Formats: sequence, structure tokens, C-alpha cells
Amino acid sequence: MSSIGVPGLILILIVALVVFGPSKLPEIGKAFGSSLREFRNAAKDIVSEEPKKEPTNEMNTTIKND
Repeated sequence: MSSIGVPGLILILIVALVVFGPSKLPEIGKAFGSSLREFRNAAKDIVSEEPKKEPTNEMNTTIKND
């Protein structure tokens, strides 16, 4: 997976500046940051709530043929 890099980030910033204008960029950045923070917290909660699977010991189980 490749990363964007500095030139890509500068290009994205220039396009965002042209599209949204300089007055809206701080609001958009703040909203994006809070959304990303909420997503990370939700992902951590989901991972921590997964039930732990107990290892099964097949040596202790016996099959009876009647």
C-alpha cells in the first residue's frame, strides 16, 4: 500500500482551498478530526467487546460408538 506523500498532500490542500474557500477549511478540518476520533474509539470498543474464544482441547473429548 503506497502512501500519499508531501506533494499529494499539497495538491489535496490546494484543491480543498479552491473548492471550499479559506474560511471553511478550519471547520472542515475540525469536523474531519472529530469524525476520525469517533471512528477510532468505536473501532476500539468493537474489538474489545469481541468474545474471547477458549481453546478447545480435543484430547479430553471422547467419542463413544454404541
